[in-house]
Amino acid sequence: MAGLHIIDHPLVQHKISLMRDKNTGTKEFRELVSEIAMFICYEATRDLPLKEIELETPVAVAKTKIISGRKLAFVPILRAGLGMVEGVTQLVPAAKIGHLGIFRDPDTHESVKYYSKMPEDIDERDAIIVDPMLATGHSAATAISELKSLGVKNIKFMCIICSPEGVDYVTKMHPDVDIYTGAMDKGLNDDKYVVPGIGDAGDRIFGTK
Repeated sequence: MAGLHIIDHPLVQHKISLMRDKNTGTKEFRELVSEIAMFICYEATRDLPLKEIELETPVAVAKTKIISGRKLAFVPILRAGLGMVEGVTQLVPAAKIGHLGIFRDPDTHESVKYYSKMPEDIDERDAIIVDPMLATGHSAATAISELKSLGVKNIKFMCIICSPEGVDYVTKMHPDVDIYTGAMDKGLNDDKYVVPGIGDAGDRIFGTK
């Protein structure tokens, strides 16, 4: 069974606090999302396998290690997940990017997939799904199911803030998927928003509200 990993690094916690502030503007909010995504991705890729190589430094021949070639894909859940892509690809620039469009029905709060575009070799890659918020967990679970249906064997989910309800739902539906996050909040309100949360991450990233 996989698990929950809360990245409690002081820089992550500091930047999340700045994100929460309702007075943080669109430009700064967008930068914070990208920076936090990079820090969390650093931990989410900690288990990448290494291989030993031999090379020449300016001083001598060295036996050293590089990533052994495991192929990665990042899959943002549209639209808020796009805000995390720049940060994660700065760490892994060779990764391919898939896109999943999922919206939450305002009446039923169920997740509905409306778009999916993946790299042709997605079934040969490890995938990290990115979305700033894990609220009810339905969108995350839908995204994971979509990737599994395409043959992806190794999937992780990465967010900035999660709720206990969301973690419980994803863990119940996909116990093999690790969740990486910067903070777990109290829970959900009647509108299924994370409390205290950051508000609507998509609106704050793209300045649409």
